[in-house]
Amino acid sequence: MTPAEATRHSKFLSQHLRHQPEALGLTLAPGGWVPVADLLAACAAHGHPLTRAELAEIVAGSDKQRFAFDETGQRLRAQQGHSVAVDLQLVPATPPAVLYHGTVAAALPAIGREGLRPMGRHHVHLSPDEETARRVGNRRGPAVLLRINAAGLHQAGGVFYQSGNGVWLVAAVPPEFIGK
Repeated sequence: MTPAEATRHSKFLSQHLRHQPEALGLTLAPGGWVPVADLLAACAAHGHPLTRAELAEIVAGSDKQRFAFDETGQRLRAQQGHSVAVDLQLVPATPPAVLYHGTVAAALPAIGREGLRPMGRHHVHLSPDEETARRVGNRRGPAVLLRINAAGLHQAGGVFYQSGNGVWLVAAVPPEFIGK
């Protein structure tokens, strides 16, 4: 599979495992899981045929580890970023003192007023390191790196989760916990 094909399939999987599983006739089980056999059949029926080996290649090659197989290898899920109702069965965790969020300059006025909001997803996504946050922020233009006082937010009652790929999730980040 070429890199362009892998990217096309990865975007298709992200769209349907995070936002529109019903468009493929899929239902997300608790944890966001779907049976691999059902997913492969649905992909083929909708013009994105994949073999089990190609699916494994996409999962392994995802730079952000967007997807994960369960311990049996028989189910797959998107790690985070869902807009559909799903309980990912994540356990609250104590975050590091500082986390990071990459954004663009145009978003700064709203962030200054309202803080970071999930914007149609279930959680705000925070990165454990500056480089990851910068890479995320660069998707929409030159990145502005925000430093999040995660320890302070946690002490104030913010509930944090860490997804399987290391992304930290929280319902929102009020402006007083955000610095540059």
